[in-house]
Amino acid sequence: MSSSETRTGAPDFANWSCPLPLADYPTIVMGHGGGGKLGNELVEHLFLPAFRNPELENLGDAAVLETDGGRIAVSTDSFVVQPIFFPGGSIGELAVNGTVNDLAVSGAVPKFLTAGFILEEGFPLAQLAAVVDAMAKAAAVAGVKIVTGDTKVVERGHGDGCYINTTGVGQLRADVSVGPGRAQPEDVVLVSGTIGDHGMAVMSVREGLEFESQIRSDCAALNGLIGEVLDAVGASVHAMRDPTRGGLASTLNEIANSSNVGIEIDEAKVPVRPEVQSACELLGLDPVYVANEGKVVIFIAPDAADRALEVMRAHPLGRDAARIGHVTAEHKRMLVARTAMGANRVIPTQIGEQLPRIC
Repeated sequence: MSSSETRTGAPDFANWSCPLPLADYPTIVMGHGGGGKLGNELVEHLFLPAFRNPELENLGDAAVLETDGGRIAVSTDSFVVQPIFFPGGSIGELAVNGTVNDLAVSGAVPKFLTAGFILEEGFPLAQLAAVVDAMAKAAAVAGVKIVTGDTKVVERGHGDGCYINTTGVGQLRADVSVGPGRAQPEDVVLVSGTIGDHGMAVMSVREGLEFESQIRSDCAALNGLIGEVLDAVGASVHAMRDPTRGGLASTLNEIANSSNVGIEIDEAKVPVRPEVQSACELLGLDPVYVANEGKVVIFIAPDAADRALEVMRAHPLGRDAARIGHVTAEHKRMLVARTAMGANRVIPTQIGEQLPRIC
């Protein structure tokens, strides 16, 4: 028996590498799955010590693996959005695009996906057919094949209709090396478009909110846009992330921590649709924490930033791309925003997630 286990085989909190945060939560809470501090602690102090290996320790959106045929990227994700149909998409598109994007921001060309379905007894077959059809269309648009899968059914009341798990495999580009720990001082921070669209689209349906313009999810596969940026500026790109759970703020904080740098952004330059801003104000939310499913954040050398921005704006998914900030050697591991009033504010990683069950 290892020193980290009790005689029952259960983990002993007292011997964990950093026991206090997890010991404060002896059971799983929603925040553990929200992309914030609780989720990070679960990874750092439970999963990572248990499964530790060089490929896992990078903690990127995908694992980079060396094979006889070259480097590949592998990523997996699970989707539990509620409702499963929302303006601009469904759980089907999310399952494909989310995994495709995780591969693409790792510098890979997505090739293959798996699909695992967990279905609740009583789930309408017509809805399942619509989800599967949406997945097939999204895979065709992204240029990937769904090559294997699995289906499980749980008793009525033991699920929530439909959950999907996908795993993706992609081929790493030989001319690119990106990662969460590669951002450098003076790098420019670019975002491919407006933030908060997906989270607010889901919440508008849940809360019955109506606006003059309907808020639609930004759910989309980004491998085409990212591929064009990499074709144009190649090794000048140091890091990329798709700001899903926890939004732009969590993504930038993660990069700041992994790269041991500070990040400064100008709030006035962060693109937000007026209807999304209004919805956030109505619900008391900050758009920088709201999830996206069709945006990429790019950290790039300053001499290549203008060219990358030009390429992004020429792509249908990057028309609202913007230069929002830069990397600094000061205030390491912190995200600082310049406000419209000319003041600075620290934007921390949240404990959990403002909006659960949105991806």
